[in-house]
Amino acid sequence: MPQSPLLVKAAAGRQICDITPESAGWTHVGFRALRLEAGAIESFETGSRELCLVVLTGTVDVTVGGATHAGLGSRESVFEEKSPDALYVPGGETVVITARGAAEVALCTAPYEGGKSVRRIDGSSMRRSVRGQGSNTRYVCDVLMADDPTADHLLVTEVITPGGHSSSYPPHKHDRDVPPEETLLEETYYHRLNPPQGFAFQRVYTDDRSLDEACVVEDHDVVMVPRGYHPCVAPHGYDLYYLNVMAGPGRAWHFRNDPAHEWMLQTPPKA
Repeated sequence: MPQSPLLVKAAAGRQICDITPESAGWTHVGFRALRLEAGAIESFETGSRELCLVVLTGTVDVTVGGATHAGLGSRESVFEEKSPDALYVPGGETVVITARGAAEVALCTAPYEGGKSVRRIDGSSMRRSVRGQGSNTRYVCDVLMADDPTADHLLVTEVITPGGHSSSYPPHKHDRDVPPEETLLEETYYHRLNPPQGFAFQRVYTDDRSLDEACVVEDHDVVMVPRGYHPCVAPHGYDLYYLNVMAGPGRAWHFRNDPAHEWMLQTPPKA
């Protein structure tokens, strides 16, 4: 079976993936993930895009506009019960990342309109929550969501789904700009597995099935969601982590559940 065009397989070496609006065939979301060795330096310009730099593992120092934001990141694994540190950087800036030890960083980008400032986002300030119930339970950390006015377009969150559980479920979508019913948001899922030799499944489909892709994801793979519903399933024995990056013409997250599966959210009538 040919590989889904929505699945971006992880690359070996320093750059794990590099998804641009041009390569994805959409307008807003960019996503890049890097493995950095101790002492490694990565520098780049944000240009016309805003950036949310998420320190997935390890510790880095990040210099922007002559100011150094030291000691970002404190966890060894994305599966720790600990939030990441992040740094928001507006467009038109030079960014220099220096790894203190082995580190993994995510670079989440979207179009920049102007008027924003550099902001350090410590993990201790991030909202953590439990979503779902039973085998649909998952654990959420909001890195940069709509109630935080820091960004123009970016929405960033991370989720841990225990083995044997489903996530982004019941299936939901956000591909029409008709708020408050639904907002148009492109999205990437950056997947990690624990233990790392595991795998998980993600389906991306539309009501009319003009898009219907089933992806087998492995450690460090990315699934792109241009439109449609996009549930995930973690097999028994393998916990699933993903970092979500969303962006669209606005900055609100309103979604529509698949009507065929929305029944499971209804509260059973009392006896």
